[in-house]
Amino acid sequence: MTEEKSMASKSGLHKSPKTTHIGHVDINVLVSDWEGHRLLDSGDGLKLEEIGGVRMVRSEPKAWWKQSLPRSEWAKAVAVHEEGGREGHWKLNANCPRDWETKLGKIKLQLRFMDNSKQFGVFAEQSPHWKWLSEQKSTSATRPRLLNLFGYTGAASLVAAQAGWSVTHVDASKPAVAWGRRNQEASGMAQEPIRWIIEDAPTFVKREIKRGNQYEAVLMDPPAFGRGPTGEFWKVERDLAPLLRSCRELLSPQAQFMILTVYTIDASSILCHNLLEECTAGLDGKIDIGELALKQEGNGRLLPLSLWGRWQANRKG
Repeated sequence: MTEEKSMASKSGLHKSPKTTHIGHVDINVLVSDWEGHRLLDSGDGLKLEEIGGVRMVRSEPKAWWKQSLPRSEWAKAVAVHEEGGREGHWKLNANCPRDWETKLGKIKLQLRFMDNSKQFGVFAEQSPHWKWLSEQKSTSATRPRLLNLFGYTGAASLVAAQAGWSVTHVDASKPAVAWGRRNQEASGMAQEPIRWIIEDAPTFVKREIKRGNQYEAVLMDPPAFGRGPTGEFWKVERDLAPLLRSCRELLSPQAQFMILTVYTIDASSILCHNLLEECTAGLDGKIDIGELALKQEGNGRLLPLSLWGRWQANRKG
C-alpha cells in the first residue's frame, strides 16, 4: 500500500462530476480518495471493503442495487459481520487479525473488530473532512480552539491538532475516548494539546457555556440515537437543533467554521443547511452542504453514506 503519502495530496476532497443546484443552495458530493481504504463492491444491502490489508463484509442499508463482483471475490473476505441480536457479531477467519492499524499520513489509527458493533474504529467516508481540516492551519502564536463533539476514536481530533489547533474531544463512550488516546500515542502526538472528555455532548456544552469558554471551531458527528455515560438519551431529530443553538453560544468572535455530519437515513443535506443557517444567523460567512460517499473500484459507482454541512466565516483582508 502507498499510505505513506501525505494526507494533503491524497486524502481526497472531490466534488461529483455535477453539482446539483436547488434554489440558491448547491449540493456537493465529496468522495473519499484515501488510499488507506478501498470499496471493492456494494449491493444487496452489503459492502465489500478493505482497510489496512484486511478485507471484510458489512451490512449497508443504502446499497439497494445488485452486487457487481462475483461471489468468489466476496468469499475472499476474512471478516464478515453477521446481523442478529442487538448488534450482531463478527465472524473471523483463522488468519484474520482482531487488532490491526492503518495510516492517515503520519497519523496511525488503531482498528479492532468488536462483537458489539459493526464499526471497527474509523469512518473512511469522512476523509474529505480530514483533508479540509488539515488545510485550516493556524499561524498565530496562540492555538485556536476546536471542539469535537461525538468525536469517536479521534481521527478528526488528531488531524486538527496536527494542523495547529488546541482540541477538546468529547464522546460519551469511555472505550471510544480510550481508543482515541491510543491513536494519539501510536501517532507520536502525545505532546499535542488534546483534551479527552468522557461526557454527554449536550451536558458538556451547557457546562462550557456556564464556564464562559469559547471556541473558534466546532465539529459535530451525532448518532441517530444513543445514551450518555449516566443514561442521558439522545435522539437526533429531537436534540440536534437545540444542541446547535447552544453551540452558537460557544463560538468566539474569531469563529472560523462549524462542520456537521448526519447519518440519519431519512434526513437531507438541505436540512443540514437550514440548521446551520439558523445556528449562524448574523455571522458573516457561507454555508456548504452535500453528501459524503465512497467510490467503488471497477465501475466508479458512488455509495452515499452521510450528509454534511459546513459554515465557514468569510476571510477578512
